Amino acid sequence: MFTRSERGFTLIELLVVIAIIGILSSVVLASLNSARKKGRDARRVSDVKQIQLALELYYDNNSSEYPDSVCTAVSGGQCTASLIAPQYISVAPNDPQANSTTWLYFYDNLTSAEPPTTCATATGVCTSYVLGATLEDTANSALNQDIDGSAVGGTINCADPVYCVRP
Repeated sequence: MFTRSERGFTLIELLVVIAIIGILSSVVLASLNSARKKGRDARRVSDVKQIQLALELYYDNNSSEYPDSVCTAVSGGQCTASLIAPQYISVAPNDPQANSTTWLYFYDNLTSAEPPTTCATATGVCTSYVLGATLEDTANSALNQDIDGSAVGGTINCADPVYCVRP
């Protein structure tokens, strides 16, 4: 009598293993996408803080007044020429999603009155500002510790998901 000593995997066993690998890879990709959003939001918050520092340097160097605009020229929703770069910040930061026009940095100079209102350096003394960026991950409470939107004034609505700062 002849016995077969060949051993191998059946088709069902191979399909089960492939299905398990597919499920695990989809879970990993979903987690990776969430981490990418958080990473882009962290960069936005960091960029806002860098722009805020550059604005403070501008303020100290320009008769204690903030500029009307951070950008002197805008192309495709991005700063192409900036009042604060390269003198106060090496490069004006662009949003991490370069192809998107939804996630932009916002700036408006304000008066010191309460509530603050939009200001023009030609007609008034602009001693305050509001600076913000739209976040993707609205559930990230660590990044949403910014100013309250009701106390802002100007043209920017700082309600979540917009991260906003003032001096």
